Amino acid sequence: MEIMKDGVGETSYAKNSSYQQSLLSKAQPYIEETIVQLYCRTFPQCLTIADLGCSSGPNSLFIISELLKTINAVCQKLGRSPPEFQVFLNDLPENDFNTIFKSTPNFYEKFRSDNGQEFGPIFVAGVPGSFYNRLFPTKTLNFVHSSFGLHWLSQVPQGIENNKGSVYLAKTSPSNVYKAYAEQFNSDFSVFLSLRSKEMMIGGCMVLTIVGRRNSEPPSKDYRNSWEVFSKTLRDMVSEGLIEETKLDSFNLPYYTPSIEEVQTIIESEGSFDLDWIKTFDNDWDNSEDYANREFVHDKIKSGEFVAKWMRAIVEPIFVSHFGDSAIEDLFCRYAKDVGDIYAKERPMLTTLVICMTKN
Repeated sequence: MEIMKDGVGETSYAKNSSYQQSLLSKAQPYIEETIVQLYCRTFPQCLTIADLGCSSGPNSLFIISELLKTINAVCQKLGRSPPEFQVFLNDLPENDFNTIFKSTPNFYEKFRSDNGQEFGPIFVAGVPGSFYNRLFPTKTLNFVHSSFGLHWLSQVPQGIENNKGSVYLAKTSPSNVYKAYAEQFNSDFSVFLSLRSKEMMIGGCMVLTIVGRRNSEPPSKDYRNSWEVFSKTLRDMVSEGLIEETKLDSFNLPYYTPSIEEVQTIIESEGSFDLDWIKTFDNDWDNSEDYANREFVHDKIKSGEFVAKWMRAIVEPIFVSHFGDSAIEDLFCRYAKDVGDIYAKERPMLTTLVICMTKN
């Protein structure tokens, strides 16, 4: 798991997570349909929801609000009183929980204003810890949601010291590096499924949104990888003496984009869940409203800056911990320019997988 930039400053995750929210909005109808089916099967007195990897931005409470609103609409349609709701927000202990909890009074107030004072009650609690460990008592969860968390591994794969000059998988990466990354994801995702199976009630549902890829080709061959651009930026800084070469050669990201086939195989092999469906979405790196309104002329500077901002909010803490903070401003300025140079030639895309499972 990875920790995002805290606070509410201009470079924080809270201010630069619109990219993730736009992708979450695409998955939202499918997530809502799943929780409605779950509710109508069981009609629990208390519906227990866990959002794993909630981070510190507004996206967690956004999706929780939409899910509760959907249940409220169903209850009104069926003439039923809405259930009570227990909502658990999980992330690493280092996560900026203060930012998200400070927003809960407004969340309650707005929700009751929009949906009626009689709705609820809603209980929100924080659960710090890695989702690669147990987090909840046995058979307590009805619905589990995780968005943009599971492509972060529990650790950097072992034995990839020969992956020099790249921060992730690249076309130049040796075959053992590809194998190590795939095996680490297999291990981590299997552990994640096993742990959640203990914590969820039989018939409970889990919806995961992760960065992935459509086919079984290695990640670096599937599409232009944003981490390849980072590697290029860092190599340029090494050549100018701004970063030590040994620093770059010893840095690899704990990150992996699985294929649909990999995900299916692991779910079937682990055996605790029935795979209901997988949806795939291809998304432009720059999905800002400003970009959507541009027609024939792409402003590579604006696109580069937009991508650099949301990437910085995600990876700045891990970059600073390894390279130090003296070069961080220069790094992301250069990265923005390098991304802009790509936009002068093409529109790079990112694939996301939305996976729905039922606890058997």
